[in-house]
Amino acid sequence: MATERGGIRSPGAFRTSMSRPMASAYQAMAASSPGLLARAYFRLKPFIPRSVRWAMRRSRARGIIRQCGTTWPINELAGATPANWPGWPHEKEFAVVFTHDVESRSGLGKVRELAEIEIAYGLRSSFNFIPEGTYNDPSELRKWLEEMDFEVGVHDLNHDGRLYGSREGFREKAKKINRYLDSWKAVGFRSGFMLRQLDWIHDLNVVYDASTFDTDPFEPQPDGSHTIFPFRVRPEGRGGGNGYIELPYTLPQDSTLFLLLGEETPEIWKRKLDWIAQRGGLALVNIHPDYIDFTGKRTSSHYPAALIREFLDFLCVKYRGKFWNPLAKELAIWYKNAMLLPVSEVDSPS
Repeated sequence: MATERGGIRSPGAFRTSMSRPMASAYQAMAASSPGLLARAYFRLKPFIPRSVRWAMRRSRARGIIRQCGTTWPINELAGATPANWPGWPHEKEFAVVFTHDVESRSGLGKVRELAEIEIAYGLRSSFNFIPEGTYNDPSELRKWLEEMDFEVGVHDLNHDGRLYGSREGFREKAKKINRYLDSWKAVGFRSGFMLRQLDWIHDLNVVYDASTFDTDPFEPQPDGSHTIFPFRVRPEGRGGGNGYIELPYTLPQDSTLFLLLGEETPEIWKRKLDWIAQRGGLALVNIHPDYIDFTGKRTSSHYPAALIREFLDFLCVKYRGKFWNPLAKELAIWYKNAMLLPVSEVDSPS
């Protein structure tokens, strides 16, 4: 696996465009795969009560915060501008992309409400659905989202933590995922639990993947990409090939902030957004409708929708006219064009 022009490259190429610490971070993330402990956990997960799982994660999170205070939520290394960076279109200072992983039947029931909040702010986003999870294919909901100019993506296959259990098993699952990508006319993918094996994702017929992050020590595979910019992942040993664009999320996930860490305000989002805007990067966030309470209640497993509105108020007032809000697929296709990369057979964004 290799990436070019601001992404992960061969070891020799790193030395010409970035510092050795950043190159090492990229290579660690690229080589990372779900470990034995993570695989064992996901096999046992169905038998562990949800409350126990969250209690374990919250206890562990306190130690992580103490250890990673200098690299989360902001890792200064990630703010470096990639080589040959062209700047964002329309002379915008930075980009903002919203993605939503829908992980339960309860989450399905909240999709429209979340989308309507974004519509009210003049924003659009990408909703990722699990093809063979705990709910049936939401075909009517997908159709409505597309009619409202939102994007639909594929989120894992079963969302059981076993997608990367073996290379041969992934090949078989990739065939199923590709059928859903084709049926849904989707070009984007994200793995469940942000597990990843980036060179395997070449088996998927996608324009982009969104299973990485700049910094997130709370995930099962905590190695980050250490960049707040998109990058290309190109296959090695296959005659080159177009590869795909990787879109790392750069704002902490809502579940991390409000459920795992118990934050009562979106101040961390605001502070990280300010930092990204100053560096002209990509502010990409993953918000789960499953965890939002639209009645305003706060529980151990839900947070009030007012926190989303407060963040959107901050974004749209402070940075009005300064940011680009493309769909994830639009950003990926723009990046291919802007960096003079081969363009897939998908229409370029207007």
